[in-house]
Amino acid sequence: MVQFDVKTVQRGTGSFMVSFDFIKTPITKIVDYIIAEAAKHKSSDIHFDPRENGLVVRFRIDGDCQDYAFVPSVYEKNLITRLKILAGMNITESRLPQDGAIKGLFGGQYLDMRVSSLPLNEGEKLVVRILDYSRSLQGIDKLGFHPKNLEKIKRMLEMPNGIILATGATGSGKSTTTYTMLEELNKPETNIITVEDPIEMNIEGVNQVQVNSEIGMTFAAALRSILRQDPNVILIGEIRDSETAQIAVRASITGHLVLSTIHTNNALSTVERLLDMDVERYLLSTALTGIISQRLTKMLCPHCRYQRETTEYEKMVFKKYMNMDIAHVWDANPKGCQYCRNGYHGRIAIHEVLEINDNIRMAISDELMEKQDLARLVYDGNTITMLQDALIKCLEGITSFEEVYKTIEIENEEDENYENKIADEFCEFIPKESLGSDLESDEKELLEGEENIEADDIEPLSQQEIQASQPIAGTIPQQTMPQPVQPTTQQMIMPQQVQTVPQVIPQQGTTVPQQVAIPQQVQTVPQTMVMPQQMQAVPQQTMPQSVQSATQQVVMPQTQQAVAPQQVQAAPTQAAPQSFQNYSRLN
Repeated sequence: MVQFDVKTVQRGTGSFMVSFDFIKTPITKIVDYIIAEAAKHKSSDIHFDPRENGLVVRFRIDGDCQDYAFVPSVYEKNLITRLKILAGMNITESRLPQDGAIKGLFGGQYLDMRVSSLPLNEGEKLVVRILDYSRSLQGIDKLGFHPKNLEKIKRMLEMPNGIILATGATGSGKSTTTYTMLEELNKPETNIITVEDPIEMNIEGVNQVQVNSEIGMTFAAALRSILRQDPNVILIGEIRDSETAQIAVRASITGHLVLSTIHTNNALSTVERLLDMDVERYLLSTALTGIISQRLTKMLCPHCRYQRETTEYEKMVFKKYMNMDIAHVWDANPKGCQYCRNGYHGRIAIHEVLEINDNIRMAISDELMEKQDLARLVYDGNTITMLQDALIKCLEGITSFEEVYKTIEIENEEDENYENKIADEFCEFIPKESLGSDLESDEKELLEGEENIEADDIEPLSQQEIQASQPIAGTIPQQTMPQPVQPTTQQMIMPQQVQTVPQVIPQQGTTVPQQVAIPQQVQTVPQTMVMPQQMQAVPQQTMPQSVQSATQQVVMPQTQQAVAPQQVQAAPTQAAPQSFQNYSRLN
């Protein structure tokens, strides 16, 4: 039984320090307990860092290192020796770096680990990498690919030949992605051979070759022999030099499907890296099938995450790179909960999947093609960039904008890569409650909708609505009588009581009160005019039936504009002569 004391525990943050009882507990049990606890906390690495007065044990959880325990200098050498024995390393050599592996049951769980030692001025540092390929066994659907990217990858895997590259930094999940694709291709009728350094996961039904550079068993040497083994699929652990890249490309154009990894940041830089490795353009354009670029980011805890309003900077980023107006985003709870650490639990990959088409092949083979022109073909609106995929996952509540900002250098993104609008179907999985819109665009759409309304679609106003909309007696609001430069097509709302306005007789040029009989066949009027309430009525026997409607329209000539006097007297009941029916209002 391992005896220890927990010195510091901060609930929700995962910050703690464990103190072991080295006098009563054997060092072998302490080492096994540390490894088991690291696997329990889903750690990717265990660091044993030498210090002046002892050894600090740290776990890397969700991409961040945190202190776990402190080993006094008296027991430091014993713990390092125990780890080197488990890894099959030379315990007498502490001046040179060494590599090893540990496999076995720890805490009832079978673990596969890689061990690396490095001499420091304070002592020997060891790092234990815990290999977890449980996601690879779950299938490619569980890797967090966008549905459109997933369709592209499945089309790539159906190709009989070509080369598919997984790119990214160290520890970005490239091996997990390649192993998952290998599991999809692992069928009884397929001959699969891999060349790896080291072999990270044993796969049933796959022929795996271990690289050993000390005896001349390099990637290039192994590939030459593999091509004579009648393979259907070839997996190259990593393209490290020009020779390996050239052999891999030539193998893909001779009828083999090649999977490999390379250290680049995105799809466009992958093409440039292969060209820098002296791969011929005509071979690369023919062989390249697709590129999968990825990075890892933290996942929000689904139990304590919360939704908040976006900041001005976040709105700018979503508008610039997604062409979307976002009102709310998900964020992490800094206090955390019993299921997470600081509001995060686990990590997920953000991807950029490029499927090579004929236009891109022609551009790669063209030596005169500029980088900007190639970028426009690569990011043509049908390719979801890594930043866009991260922002989509942010809107879906999978990760936070803070993690997106940490993972991707937004300021360094090339603007020309986002000149083409992202396809609408790529955003169809975004929750609608996260979407917002600008007020100005809403008002513009509202005005455009009002202009398209027909007179028959307008419902008559009730008497209460008419009274509520009418101004104070004796005054006419100035904004109801604008001076337009040109007449526009709008409706004129006429109450049942009609006001008479002074008219201009074109022949005489004098202004006289004149009553206008409005015909039943009406047309549009330049401006909306609401008539005041207090006015003198006109006898109904001279009013057509259509005047009593709440929505009437009149055609006004362009030459003159109307003036609404404050005091108007009703004219005698008399229909206007026919020559005065086409009249003009004074300004």
